[in-house]
Amino acid sequence: MLMTRERRPAIRTLRGWAISVLQEAGAIRECEEHGWMQDRADPHARERAIAIARQHAPAGISAEEAVSAVSNIPDSIGDTCPECPAGSD
Repeated sequence: MLMTRERRPAIRTLRGWAISVLQEAGAIRECEEHGWMQDRADPHARERAIAIARQHAPAGISAEEAVSAVSNIPDSIGDTCPECPAGSD
């Protein structure tokens, strides 16, 4: 007998959600070779991400908490991949 399970949400943490919002807005990107997140240092993209967070906060999270989560992510990542040779990003 075929059993189906309810799918888990793709994003399980507030941090994961914030990263996806920042990627969607173009504020951060992923190193294609190594997978490290990189800050694109684009203030307009950050503003778009904050607007998305404010308008579409996850269920059970206030808009302020969502904006805070999105605002804190770029502070925790760099603008270069630590595994790429210098100058090749």
